[in-house]
Amino acid sequence: MTRTVFIDGQAGTTGLGIATRLAAEPGMALHVLPEMRRKSPEARREAMRRSDLTILCLPDDAAIAAVRLADELGDEAPKLLDASTAHRTAPGWVYGFAELWPDQPRRIADAARVANPGCYATAAIALLRPLTATGLVPPDHPITLQGTSGYSGGGHAMIAAHEAAGGPAFELYALGLGHKHLPEIMAAAGLDRLPLFVPSVGHFPRGMVVTLPLHLDQLPGRVTPADLFDALAGWYGEAARIRVVPPDPSGRLAADALAGRDDMELSVYANEQARLALLVARLDNLGKGASGAAVENARLMLGIGS
Repeated sequence: MTRTVFIDGQAGTTGLGIATRLAAEPGMALHVLPEMRRKSPEARREAMRRSDLTILCLPDDAAIAAVRLADELGDEAPKLLDASTAHRTAPGWVYGFAELWPDQPRRIADAARVANPGCYATAAIALLRPLTATGLVPPDHPITLQGTSGYSGGGHAMIAAHEAAGGPAFELYALGLGHKHLPEIMAAAGLDRLPLFVPSVGHFPRGMVVTLPLHLDQLPGRVTPADLFDALAGWYGEAARIRVVPPDPSGRLAADALAGRDDMELSVYANEQARLALLVARLDNLGKGASGAAVENARLMLGIGS
C-alpha cells in the first residue's frame, strides 16, 4: 500500500531534504501543492486531508497554526510530524528520537503527533541519555556542551552569508546561553539542571560535532573512560543509525566527515592520568540531525519499516 505524505513548508532546507529522500522511498508518494497555492490555508488543509502523514517544516508560530488547520479536519486529520521547535516538549506529542528508549520506535509508530528532534539536541541527548539512565552522571550534574555545525542548518540568510566571498570562517552564537534546543535536551536526557551550551558555526556546508567534557573525579563512584564507552555501546548496541566507535588514533576529528549520511558516531576520548574525558558525537546536521531523522520517523509512523 502506498502512503501519501504532504510536506508543509517544502521549500526550506529541511523540507527539501525530506522531499529528496522520500522521493526514493518505496511505499511513499509525495503530495505537492503548486507554488502559488503553498501559502493558502484552504489548499494546505485539503492537502492535509488527502495525506496519511503531514510533515511540518515551518517556523514555530507557523507550525502551531498548521496544527490548528489539521485540528479543523477532526477524524480526517492526518498524522503529524513537526520538524520545528514548537512541540518538542509539548503534552500529547511523542519525541521522535527512535533510540531514546528501547520502546521508543513503538511509541513513535503508535503516535498521531511526533516532534522531530533538533540537530544539536540529537547529538547531546545521544551522549547524555545512556549516562543519566545508568547513573554514571547524576541528573543535577553541571553539564557543559559545545557544538559546531555546518552553515546549512542556519537557513537561507546564513547560507547566503557563508557562500558569499569573504564569509565568516567561524562564529559563536546564542551567547545569551538560552539556545532553543535546551528544553528538549533537558527533558529527553533526564537532566534537572540547565546545561551550559555554546553552539558555533563553521565555514563548511554540512556536518556537526558536539562535545561533552567530564571531570571524572566529580562523578559519583570511580567512573572510568571504559565505563562511559561501555554505557554508550550497551545502550546503542542494536541501533542501526548510531555507532559507538573507538577514539581516532590521530587525536583529530573532522566535523564534516559524515556529511550526506543519516547515521551518527559517538566516541570517548580520555586522559586517564588527569581523570578527564571528552565524549564526542559526530553527524550530519541535515541528516540524522534533521531530514534523515524525519524520514526515519515517517517510516515508523506509516508502518513501512525503519
